[in-house]
Order: sequence, then structure tokens, then C-alpha cells
Amino acid sequence: MSQDTQSKIQSLIDDNRVVLFMKGTRAFPQCGFSARAVELLSVCGAGEFKDVNVLLDTDIRQGIKEFSNWPTIPQCYIDGAFVGNSDVLFEMVETGELQKLLGGEMDPLTKKAPEITLTKAAREAFAGAMIDAGDEVLRFEVSPDFVPELRLGSKQLGDHVVEQGALHIHVSTDSAARADGTQIDYLEGPEGLGFRIDNPNAPKEPKEISPYKLKAWLDEGEPLQLYDLRSAEERAQASLAQARPFDETARRELEHLPKDTRVVFFCHHGADSRRGAIQWMGDGYTNIHVLLGGIDTWSQQVDPSVPRY
Repeated sequence: MSQDTQSKIQSLIDDNRVVLFMKGTRAFPQCGFSARAVELLSVCGAGEFKDVNVLLDTDIRQGIKEFSNWPTIPQCYIDGAFVGNSDVLFEMVETGELQKLLGGEMDPLTKKAPEITLTKAAREAFAGAMIDAGDEVLRFEVSPDFVPELRLGSKQLGDHVVEQGALHIHVSTDSAARADGTQIDYLEGPEGLGFRIDNPNAPKEPKEISPYKLKAWLDEGEPLQLYDLRSAEERAQASLAQARPFDETARRELEHLPKDTRVVFFCHHGADSRRGAIQWMGDGYTNIHVLLGGIDTWSQQVDPSVPRY
């Protein structure tokens, strides 16, 4: 790490009470761990903490690992001291240590168990799956970007336990509010029997646009904003000439555009652009699209000269 990078990192820590070195920004996290850290800091009273997007600065992205002697990102500093990653933050929430450190409420995450409803068909399907589960329990979790996960797993400290007849559903503390009101069914679908999860808290899904449709819009000169949500390293490997990197300048520009502006986000395969679209839709933007399959599908279906990686 260069002296310049070390000084830059030290200045960020010295000038801000709470600093989170993360992938993306607090308004637009670009990995699940970063999103979780943002949420935990926000609900524990961190206020307007400083977010440092390591995807925009390769030197800081590598340098912070050496500076902290910690191999992963995100990394959180409070009052000049290194605290840890999102797992450490969550453990501190469970004990009340993070709330005390930040001066927030001692239990900002809901104490109320979520209401979850299983249909008769779902209860019967789960009952069969639990016969050979051993010490594992039925877990239901909802990520910060509202991706549901239903699986068998181990009990965790602070779990809410929702009773549905003879079944007990374990829900992590940080998933409780997002999971509240969910109904789970088990029914026949296009690919056979499976679970359907209806979560009233989940944001509306963004519009999807095929590579062919996007090409037609570009060829016809349709007015739109095309943003590339990938890192600088990924853009160096493959890019679309008409796209702009979704950096801080682009974010500020979009914040000042009319909320019915036609916007197309894309990433590598589509997952990050979906999360980004949902964030901006939550801010009231009504004409957000995501490129179906990302730049990888664009390369396969529209322009094979764009390298795949």
C-alpha cells in the first residue's frame, strides 16, 4: 500500500465518526454483505455515516485490507477504531453492544415475531421434509433486497420462532420485519410442484428489457439513460459504447432527472441491476428497466464482439 493510499484511508477514518468501506453506496449496496452492514448501522443509530465505495478505487479496495489486517469487505470503523465486517456487526446487535456504542436504542430490531401463514398444502409438504431433519429446523429469511430463502438449517441466536400447528419456523431477527405477513403455499407450477412465497413487503419488480429490444431502442435513438453498474475492472473487460458507468456523478445526475425518465440498468448477469432498479423504484422512479441477462446475454444474442468473462 502506498503512503498516499494509507493517508487517504486514515483521513476518512479521522474525519468521520462512522465509516463503512463497502461495495457500492449506502443507497445502492452492490453485495449482500454490504447491504446487511448498511441496514444494521442504520437501525442502530449511526445516522449519516460515511460510506466509501471501494469499487471506485482499486487502491483503497486493496489497501483497506492491509490497513485493517482484515481480508474481506465490508469493513466498519467507529470512533477511529476498527469494528469488523457485517457478521461482527450482527453479533454486536444481538448483544446490544453496537446500539450502545452508537447511542441508539438498545433493541432497534423488532422484538415482535413476524406473522407467517402456511397453507394446508405447505404444512403437509414441510411435515414430510422434517421427518429426517435431525437437529435442523425450518428457516425462513428475507434478504435486505427481499430475496426469500426457505431451507433447513441450524438454530441461531435470537431467532423468532413462528408456530404453525406442529411446525416451527425460525426467522432471523434482521429478517423479521421484512418477512411479516408472508404467505407460503405449495402448489403445481410450470416446472412441477413447488413453494410459492407471497411477501406483501417486497417492492415491485422492475421491468425487464431483452437485448434485442434495447438494441432497437439504441438504433432508433429512443431517449434513455443507459447505466453500467459493474466495477471498473469488469468494464475494462467488456463494455457497451453507449453506456455510462454508474458512478457518483451519474447517481447525482439521475437524482435530478424527472422520475419518469426512461432508465436502463445492466450488470454482468442481471442480479445487481435488479437490486439497483428496486432501490430507485423505491425512491419513486417509474420507468426503470433492467437488461435481461446482463451484458453476458447481450454478447450472446446481439454483439459477439463484446467479450464474455
